[in-house]
Amino acid sequence: MASAEKQPMVVGIDDSEHSSYALEWTLDHFFVPCSANPPFKLILVHAKPTPSSAVGFAGPVVGAAEVLPLVEADLKKIAARVVEKAKELCTSKSVHDVIVEVVEGDARNVLCEAVEKHHASILVVGSHGYGAIKRAVLGSVSDYCSHHAHCTVMIVKKPKIKH
Repeated sequence: MASAEKQPMVVGIDDSEHSSYALEWTLDHFFVPCSANPPFKLILVHAKPTPSSAVGFAGPVVGAAEVLPLVEADLKKIAARVVEKAKELCTSKSVHDVIVEVVEGDARNVLCEAVEKHHASILVVGSHGYGAIKRAVLGSVSDYCSHHAHCTVMIVKKPKIKH
C-alpha cells in the first residue's frame, strides 16, 4: 500500500560535533519515541570532498600527482569514520533501519541532490554556528540548503553552554 510507505528523511553527516548533535537530536525526537514504527525512512548522507577541493588546488600544480592520492586516502578514512560513528549512534538508540551514503562533492550540492534522489520530505542539517564573516567566506551549508532543497529543511543548533 503506497500510502503506508514512510516519508524519507535525509540527515547530512560530517565529522563535526554539530553534525553528531543534529543526528542524535533527530533520533531522540523522531525515532526513539516510536521505535516500533518510526514515521520516517532514515537516510544519512556524508559529502566527501574531492581531493583537489580539500587541498585547495585551482588547477595543475607541481606535485599534485603525489599529494592527491594521499589526500584521497585520508578523505576515505574520514568518511569511513563518519559513517561508523553515525551507525554506532543509530544502533545505540536501537535505530537499525538506516541507509548510509557517501557521495563525493560539495556538501551543499550533495545534500540537495540526495533530497531529489530520495524524494525526501525533510532534510536535517547541523549548524556550525559561524559568525557572519566566517559564514560569508566559507558559505553556510544549512543556509544554502534552506534556499535550494525542495523540501522542509530543519537546522538543528547545539545549545550554547551558559557559564
